[in-house]
Amino acid sequence: MARPATPAMTVAPPAPRDVLELLKPITWFPPIWAFLCGVVASGTARADRWALVLAGAVLVGPMVCGTSQAINDWFDRHVDAINEPDRPIPSGRIAGHWGLWIALAGSALSLGFGMAMGAIVGWATLLALAFAWAYSAPPIRLKMSGLWGPGAVAITYEGLTWFTGAALMLGGWPSARNLAVLALYSFGAHGIMTLNDFKAIEGDKAMGIRSLPAMLGVRLAAIIACVTMAVPQLVVIGLLVAWGHPVSAAIIVALLATQLVLMRRLLRDPCQYAPWYNATGTSLSVLGMMVSAVALGWSGQG
Repeated sequence: MARPATPAMTVAPPAPRDVLELLKPITWFPPIWAFLCGVVASGTARADRWALVLAGAVLVGPMVCGTSQAINDWFDRHVDAINEPDRPIPSGRIAGHWGLWIALAGSALSLGFGMAMGAIVGWATLLALAFAWAYSAPPIRLKMSGLWGPGAVAITYEGLTWFTGAALMLGGWPSARNLAVLALYSFGAHGIMTLNDFKAIEGDKAMGIRSLPAMLGVRLAAIIACVTMAVPQLVVIGLLVAWGHPVSAAIIVALLATQLVLMRRLLRDPCQYAPWYNATGTSLSVLGMMVSAVALGWSGQG
């Protein structure tokens, strides 16, 4: 006699559009941009290597970043039921354990694709996926911490993707100067990630997630985020001057000065203006990343 099907076995596969929404394409831009910064900073010829660059962009964006979004949504489904009930999993459009299966399949495919691009890129991919699971999944669940959660995202979104782009082009480790600049921008990205926490304060408090806005209050968390974003850029400016790139340094001075003006508005009402600042001030910061990458690439210091 056949065994009755369990509810999990009878859940229909999700629609492709719901899977795409789960993978959050809007979040793919930051890691792809950082990857391209690494490509440029490497200083290698790229005209005849566009296919390799495209493959790397697919790896860090749709594959690794998309997988990280699926992982996060699966383990955050109870929080999203409060903060974003229309997301695919809490709304029931991706039902049963399909969210988990998508996260696992994405991890396997991303790792295999990364390993096929070389050992260094493969290990970077493995580390990025490890951070993605550690960020969202218990018992580690780094996102419960306002310090380690944004730090893990910053390292993977900015540092590891920049590193991947440079390593892929160079076929080996980037220079010490390249590593220093990517590390500084990764540190600054901690502040950018903190701004994202302002949209979920009530849900974070209800679920015990110790984000900086939930723990420290809105204004103090916003001040910390602003300082964290600004100070690394000041260090980058100093390094570029010391390395003989005054024009690039001057451009980043102008970009940072504009950010400081925009930060004044952000601090008036961080909950209201955090999305606005991400669209304005954060854009100027990531533009400075490319300015730094161009300086390293043109000088052959990648």
